[in-house]
Amino acid sequence: MATRRVGAKVIDWAAFAERVPPNQRSQFNALKTKADALKTKLAAVPEKPPAINWDAYKKTVPVAGLVDKFQKEFEALKVPQPKDTATVTVEGQEKDMDTKVSKFVVESNNRIKQYQDKIAALNNMVPFEDMTLEEYFEMYPNSKPNKEKYPWWPHFPVWEL
Repeated sequence: MATRRVGAKVIDWAAFAERVPPNQRSQFNALKTKADALKTKLAAVPEKPPAINWDAYKKTVPVAGLVDKFQKEFEALKVPQPKDTATVTVEGQEKDMDTKVSKFVVESNNRIKQYQDKIAALNNMVPFEDMTLEEYFEMYPNSKPNKEKYPWWPHFPVWEL
């Protein structure tokens, strides 16, 4: 089967589909359709091409030595395999992205911890109904009216609203 020589990696389409946003679902389906079509075409190709029956050609071709010449040239023909130059760069990009992802995960976990601490502080504070003005101004010092600078009510610059 031809897939053994070309595609050693298997795509996890289910995990891939989970990460596709809804507005790009049609593009994802088109990509999967093309990949499946290529996979079926590749599966239809045999691993090795069928051997040429040179004796049958020697019997049917009237020119002497022509089939021998073609056979010798055919057997001498070597098709070079292209060198893989992209794997090194892709692996480098993969390592780079892994470090970025791990850094992002650590930063995200730190932010989550800060937010959870804020939520815990809000859950543990005195309810607003039971809070005095002094406690409120202690918790939120920016909302404290500045009667010295703005002696008339509402004791803050109205134009900053």
